Parts: sequence; structure tokens; C-alpha cells
Amino acid sequence: QVQLVESGGGLVQAGGSLRLSCAASGRTFNNNVMGWFRQAPGKGREFVARISWGGISTYGRDSMKGRFTISRDNAKNTVYLQMNSLKPEDSAVYYCAALEPSGVWNYWGQGTQVTVSS
Repeated sequence: QVQLVESGGGLVQAGGSLRLSCAASGRTFNNNVMGWFRQAPGKGREFVARISWGGISTYGRDSMKGRFTISRDNAKNTVYLQMNSLKPEDSAVYYCAALEPSGVWNYWGQGTQVTVSS
């Protein structure tokens, strides 16, 4: 069974940091683009960042650049999202996902809650 399992979420004060992890099992995603998305209450799912198998990364909003860093460890089949200088507006459920060559984000984790208090 293919699974993506996120961890590392929690409650943090504004200005703090969190590191999210996404561990894949059931198959290797080393050749897949992996990504992070987030969804705040009452809002749609928002793209946060993605990373290619070779480590090339892109980010969503400009406000994320410089604060968020996506990385991956192919040997561990794991993707990370380092989030620094967190703001209350970063509060959301964060999901990791795997992009298939077809262009479909076909695999999703169950999400991990990030709450940033002011």
C-alpha cells in the first residue's frame, strides 16, 4: 500500500520554526516531483513548494520564499519542509503530495496541522 505520512506539525508562536517531514512507503518516489500544499479553514488548497528528483525547487507565494525551504532525502524516501519566521497566516493543514509524470498530483498524505499563534 502506497502511503505518504506527514509529521512535524504543531503549535508555535509567531516568528518560530517548524520542520515538516513526509515519509513515503509502498514505492519509491525518488523519480517523482514531490510537493507541499496547505489548506486553511474555509479556503482552498494552496501550493506551497515542490522539488524535483534532482533537488530543483520552486515555491508558491512570494511570502514563502526565503522563509520556507523544501528538501528531500531520496535514500530515505522522505521530503521535508523547513518553515522559519512563521506567521499566523501560515496556520493551515499541510499536505505532501507526489506528482506523476502525467501531471497529476496522484498521491497525498493525510495532512499535519500547523498553528501559529500571534
